[in-house]
Formats: sequence, C-alpha cells, structure tokens
Amino acid sequence: MERKLYETEHELFADTVREFVAREVTPHYDRWESDGIIDRAVWTAAGKQGLLGVNVPERYGGGGQDDYRFRLRMMEQMCLDGATSLVAGFNTQEDIVVPYLLELGTGEQRSRWLPGICSGELIGAIAMTEPGTGSDLQGVRTTAVRDGDHWVLNGSKTFITNGIHADLVIVVARTDSSAGSKGLSLLVVEEGMPGFRRGRNLAKVGLHAQDTAELFFDDVRVPATNLLGAEGEGFVHLMERLPRERLSIAAFAIASARAAYTWTARYCFERTAFGQPIGQFQHTRFTLAEIETELDVAQSYVDASLRALDEGVLSAVDAAKSKWYATELQNRIVARCVQLYGGYGYMLEYPIARSFVDSRVQTIYGGTTEIMKEIIGRDLASRYR
Repeated sequence: MERKLYETEHELFADTVREFVAREVTPHYDRWESDGIIDRAVWTAAGKQGLLGVNVPERYGGGGQDDYRFRLRMMEQMCLDGATSLVAGFNTQEDIVVPYLLELGTGEQRSRWLPGICSGELIGAIAMTEPGTGSDLQGVRTTAVRDGDHWVLNGSKTFITNGIHADLVIVVARTDSSAGSKGLSLLVVEEGMPGFRRGRNLAKVGLHAQDTAELFFDDVRVPATNLLGAEGEGFVHLMERLPRERLSIAAFAIASARAAYTWTARYCFERTAFGQPIGQFQHTRFTLAEIETELDVAQSYVDASLRALDEGVLSAVDAAKSKWYATELQNRIVARCVQLYGGYGYMLEYPIARSFVDSRVQTIYGGTTEIMKEIIGRDLASRYR
C-alpha cells in the first residue's frame, strides 16, 4: 500500500538529514559507541543545519514548522543510516523537553532557554525515574522545599537520557509531601548550580553511544523563576504530555524496524547459498512478506496517531496502543532479521546486530508494555463495566 504521508518539503528535509549524517555522524559513530558517549559537537552541528527545534517558533531560533512529519522523516532517515543512539538523544530533547518548555514555560523562560536548545549549545533532559520507583510517578521521593526566592531540591534520579551532557534538566519533585499526586511540581535545574552532580554514565545493553546517567541533587537552590508550569500540577503536566513521548517512541520503533527490514531484504538478495540468493528460498520470501505486511499495518496506525497529534486530538489510550504494539513489533522483527543474516547477524560490524541490542529498551522506557496495557485496560473497564 502506498504511503501518502509526506510532501516535497519533507523529502528535501530528509536529503539534508542524509547529508548531515554522512558528514557529521557516520565517520565518528563507531568511536562514539566504543567511548559510550556522543561528541557534543554534533549537537551544535545539527543546530547549524537547522535540525534542532524544528517546531520551535522562529523568534526563538527554531524552524517554525509545527508539523510532526518533519521530525518523523528525520527519525526514519537517521535510523536507516544506523544512528539510533543519536536519535534517542535528539528525541528526548525534541519530543519531550521542547514541548514542555513551549507549552509550560513563561515568555522569559522560553527566551532564556529555547535559542540555546535550537542552536545545540544547550542540551536538555527530563528526570522522572528514581531508584526503586520505575513507572510509579506517584512514588517520587525527590523533594523541593520553598525557601524565599528559591526551592531547595534534594534527591536522586536514574536512567536519565542525555544525563551526562544535559545543561537543562526538568526535574519532577515533590513540593508538598501531604498532597499525593497534587504535590508534584517541575523544576528546571541548570548546569553549574551548586549541589547538582552527575553519577556514572550507565553501561547499557544497547544504545551505547547515548549517554544515560544517574543524577544527584544535594540542597540545590533552584530559583523560583525556574518553576515550570504551575506549582502542584506536575503530575497533570506529565500526564498531558506523556502521549507525545510515547508516540515518539512508537515512531522510533517503526522507523528502526523498517530500517532493519530494508537492510535484511537487500542482504537476502545479495547473499547466496546453495547456488542462489537466499531471498529465492520460499521460507525467506514468506518471512520477508510477513515482516513487510506487519510493518505496513502498524505504520498505518502510527501515522494516524501522528496526524491526531498534529491536530491536537491524540488520546493517552491511542498513544499507549501505538507505543506497546510498535515496540513489541520492533523486537520481533529485528530478531527475525538477525536470523536471516545467520552468523553475520551476530557481528557488531553489521548494523542489524546493533539494531538488535538497541531495540530491547523500547518496550521499557517511556512506560513499559505492561503499563501501556493497563492504561488501555482501564479505559476498557470504564466503557464496559
């Protein structure tokens, strides 16, 4: 089925992304994976190329394109080029941090932070997860106590994407210990604030080049002007914006799975065994046919969800459906592609092997598959009980 999603300007944008990756990413990617971190210079290079802050208004230095198809096309091209660790870092900033700043930030906050985000001189992160809490946001123990014109922040966070590089961290903190979910607020911690320190760059199964860190806050005095959104409304702010984050992960999953399939289909008709390309064997053709069909069907649902996002009508339930199904499908598809590669699929010099280890986290972060099913299940119960 022909996919009628993109227009000429989206494909031209993809050409820019392709050239950027060839020039600024591919020559360094193996070293980044080995070092466990991406050079900060690639962020400023992306900013100069206009690849960051695509949906940010031009007055803040962004691209002024409030059309998620640009983000999606960029994601697809970078996945096809095998730069998934970089995609993960960019997605956190572009699909989580930027919307929070745009939608919740004051005029002063947007003017202070968004130009640097768009230029790549500032890197953003969001700190929700804590040791022992996982997906349970209501179990947050990090506290912030008001002291004059500041909040005094104490606590720790873990599994924070962009944690080593981040200059701005949106921290979920408990500002009222007696108010349950009504007692959470969002505070923006900036690089250089006394008491803010980073732990180790965590060693992960996949996405090796993408920095993921522990963060610690010891009596960090955060100016009251760094409160993002309304005091006590942090949980509501998170719930309102998690659908976009989850849809971003779903889009990333489909883009990664399609890249893996594309590499594999090409390989199957180049690799020969028993005197013919392995793609000529019925089993291989059937496997590729199944993968392509599953991808096309899932892509249709995710694309429809993306249109709903652009129209402002994406529901938490539809985002949850997209997220769990696309990420589980990604894991199944990549595993089957590895099998078709045979022994070469287990070698990290082949992008399919990296795709295999990079894909595993997709069903975990942003809300596990089980949490997504719980969201859908609660909606079902409200409709049918």
